[in-house]
Amino acid sequence: MSDPAATRRFKTEYPGVFYREAVRIGGSGLERVYYIVFKKDGKFHEEKAGRQYADNMTPARAARMRSDRIEGRRKSRKEIRRDQDQIRLNVAHRWTFDRIWDEYRSVKTIKGLVADENRYRNHLFQRFGNMEPGELTPSDIDQFRAQLLRKYEAGTVGNVLELLRRLVNFAGKRNLCAIPNFKFELPRNNNQKTEDLTPEQLAILLEVLEKDHNRTAANMMKLALLTGMRRSEMFRLKWSDIDHNRGFILIRGPKGGQDQRIPLNNAAIGVLENQPKSGEYVFPGRGGKQRVDINKEVNRIKKAAGLPKSFRSLHGLRHVFASMLASSGQVDMYTLQKLLTHKSPAMTQRYAHLRDEALRKASNVAADMIENSSVKKV
Repeated sequence: MSDPAATRRFKTEYPGVFYREAVRIGGSGLERVYYIVFKKDGKFHEEKAGRQYADNMTPARAARMRSDRIEGRRKSRKEIRRDQDQIRLNVAHRWTFDRIWDEYRSVKTIKGLVADENRYRNHLFQRFGNMEPGELTPSDIDQFRAQLLRKYEAGTVGNVLELLRRLVNFAGKRNLCAIPNFKFELPRNNNQKTEDLTPEQLAILLEVLEKDHNRTAANMMKLALLTGMRRSEMFRLKWSDIDHNRGFILIRGPKGGQDQRIPLNNAAIGVLENQPKSGEYVFPGRGGKQRVDINKEVNRIKKAAGLPKSFRSLHGLRHVFASMLASSGQVDMYTLQKLLTHKSPAMTQRYAHLRDEALRKASNVAADMIENSSVKKV
C-alpha cells in the first residue's frame, strides 16, 4: 500500500506550482518533487517538473516551466520522450555513409576491397560517416578535396573521391536514399608515370630476389617482371589457370574487363615450378584463401635492393617489363597492348617514346654503316 504522504500536495508561493514529498533518490530522507498545473486549449494539465535534488528543481524554475508550457515555448516530458524515440527510430533507418559502406562491403567482391577499406577508414569515415548522401553539397566536396590535396597527391585524392562517388551511386541504384544531383569533380592527375630500372638496379634486385627467404614475395616480384601481370591478377591466379601444354596463363577479371590469356615464357615457367603448391591458388593467403595483401614483404625486398622509395614494388616491375619490350624495338605497340591486357591502345602509348628511340638507334646504325662504306671507297 502506498504512503499517503507521497500523494499529499503542498502549495508554493507560485500559482500553479505544488510539490509532493518522496524518498530521495540515492540517499536517505525525503525530497520535494515539483509539479505544475495549467489550462491549455480548454484542457487541464498536470505535469511533473522535477525533483528537488536529482533535478535541482526549485519552485521558481517550475513556475518558469509552467509559463513556457502555456506559451508553447516548451514541450512536455512526454512529448520530449516521444521526439527522442522518433529520432532514434529515424537514425536506425537513415542510410548514412557508414551504413551504406557496410552494405557496399557485404556485396563487393574481394578485388580492391582492402584498398577501399583503407580509403574509407582513413579519409571518409570521420568526415562523412554520419551524413546521408542527400545532405552533401558541392561546398562539402570542394572543401574536402582542397583539404586532401594539401597532404596527398592528386592520384590519391582522386581515388578517395572516386570511392565516395561509388558509394553515392551504389545507394542511388538501390533506391536506398536520396543522392546529390551534382557531379563530383575529381582532381586532374597525370597518370602517365612510367617506372624503370637501370641495368645495375635490375641486377641487384634479381640477386636479392634469388636469396630472399620469402619465396612467395620473391616469386610474385619475378613473375611481375617476367609477364607484366598486375598484383590483383597474381592474387587471383590459380594453378588451373596455367596451361603448360599451350604455354599460356589465363588472366581472370583483368582491369580491362574480360578474361584474357598471356604467353607463358620459359623463365616464368621456372618461377612457377619454384613456387610450392598448397591449394588452388598459386600465391595463397591465410588458410589457403585468396591473398589480399603482400605490401610488407615486397617493400622489404625493395628496400634491401636499394630501389628508390617512389618505386612501386609490384606495379613498378610491370612498367619495367613493358619498358624493356618497348625499348628493344622488337615489339610493336599492338603486341605490347595485348601482353599488358590494356583495354585500349591509349593506355600503351606511354611506352611509345621508348620504341621510337629504339627505332631511331636502329636507323642510325644503318646510316653509320653507309657512311663508313663511303669513307672506305674514298
